Amino acid sequence: MITASRSRSMLTLAEVCEELGVSRSTFYDWRAKRRAPRCIKLPNGDLRIRRSEFDHWLDDREDAA
Repeated sequence: MITASRSRSMLTLAEVCEELGVSRSTFYDWRAKRRAPRCIKLPNGDLRIRRSEFDHWLDDREDAA
């Protein structure tokens, strides 16, 4: 069983898209081009993104200008 703290550390695709302000299709396009954060594919086909992985991915895209 997934604990509450563990479930909060995992983001749904909808949550990631909302936070980034992009459509689901844009996210899938990034994923196909290997430009999206690493995802976990659940047995039912749904995707989850670790919060830590998402934050690291965002940090790597920060412009130093």
